[in-house]
Amino acid sequence: MLHRVDGDLYMEQVSLTEIAEQHGTPTYIYSETAIRSAYEAFDSAFATHPHTVCYAVKACSNISILQLLAELGAGFDIVSGGELTRVLRAGGEARRVVFSGVGKQNWEIEYALTSGIGCLNIESASELQRVASIAAAKQLRAPVSVRVNPDVDPKTHPYIATGLKENKFGVSATEALAMYQQAAKDPWLDIVGIDCHIGSQITELEPFLDALRKLLELCDELESQGIEINHLDLGGGLGVRYRDEEPLDTESFAAAITQSMSGRPQSLLFEPGRIIVANAGLLLTRVNTLKSNEDRNFAVIDAAMNDLIRPALYGAWQEVTPVHEHDQDRKSWDIVGPVCETGDFLAKDREICLEENDLLAILSAGAYGFVMSSNYNSRGRAAEILVTGSEHRCIRRRETIEDQLALESLRRQ
Repeated sequence: MLHRVDGDLYMEQVSLTEIAEQHGTPTYIYSETAIRSAYEAFDSAFATHPHTVCYAVKACSNISILQLLAELGAGFDIVSGGELTRVLRAGGEARRVVFSGVGKQNWEIEYALTSGIGCLNIESASELQRVASIAAAKQLRAPVSVRVNPDVDPKTHPYIATGLKENKFGVSATEALAMYQQAAKDPWLDIVGIDCHIGSQITELEPFLDALRKLLELCDELESQGIEINHLDLGGGLGVRYRDEEPLDTESFAAAITQSMSGRPQSLLFEPGRIIVANAGLLLTRVNTLKSNEDRNFAVIDAAMNDLIRPALYGAWQEVTPVHEHDQDRKSWDIVGPVCETGDFLAKDREICLEENDLLAILSAGAYGFVMSSNYNSRGRAAEILVTGSEHRCIRRRETIEDQLALESLRRQ
């Protein structure tokens, strides 16, 4: 995906310098080839077992990227009515969409049902009752799956662990059993599966296998009571390499999961996001000012925490590399933005050779980069560019202050 030609950084066959000249900075840039390869590798790893790969839209939701994945045959995992609209606008099929999330609003449930959603992942007994009521009012059967919280430690950052009993997501296996028994009696609910999602950026196999074992135990208990389960949804969460992590090998992961499913008729659903897009994208930014305070060197760039909040929010580490290499001595730099917050940093203590006006690439920014950006300090959100071979196109123009103000009005004229 990334390589150098005469010292300059290229994505596929496109110069990042050329993109900066044409589109400015900060700018998110994605490789179509990398997205395609990551999806196809995950999908093909499960070729021996019936399955659906439902891309997690929240990771990167630009409709051009969703369109690409739809063309590759992906389903989609959504967490809002807005994401459902994006999927449908991009050509995705509602019947291949699963709707996750702990706080679905009534209008979102109704929208999902009238669109022909594939499955609603139910997070509580209260939500199950609301779905049944809305389905009855619309005279539509609601395909449902209960999200089970298996109390499995994914050994990841606490903010992105979702499968422990202290987390807000899902219900215990005991409560899930009672919910399935209730759903089986309701003519407007159609039980289609069991769901779980234990967290994100997981690099060990055992948590996934622990979760699957618990789902299979519940599946067996339900089937002993005459409640048929068509699919098991294991969520997403496979980690990627940002620095020195050792991610799970997709084929080994698939082999272990399919072995555990040996002889079972249920299909598998997965909700990968980060593993599809994280390392397919980067954030291109320009050095505005170099300064030193006491014993620290600061490179003030035109990107900021509103563009990429992961380092400030999670303490996340992402590689930073100059677009054009220099021969001068390296120094240790804190890469910081112009926002009026001490937390506005994108990297710290990086040994890089820098000059003012240099371009920098912040790597592994395809997942939870643009989608978590904001207008803090009235800054416009970045442009997004999709690279395909030797071509590139703008898939989201840079936001202007007029775009922001168009949604506001003065208290009086």
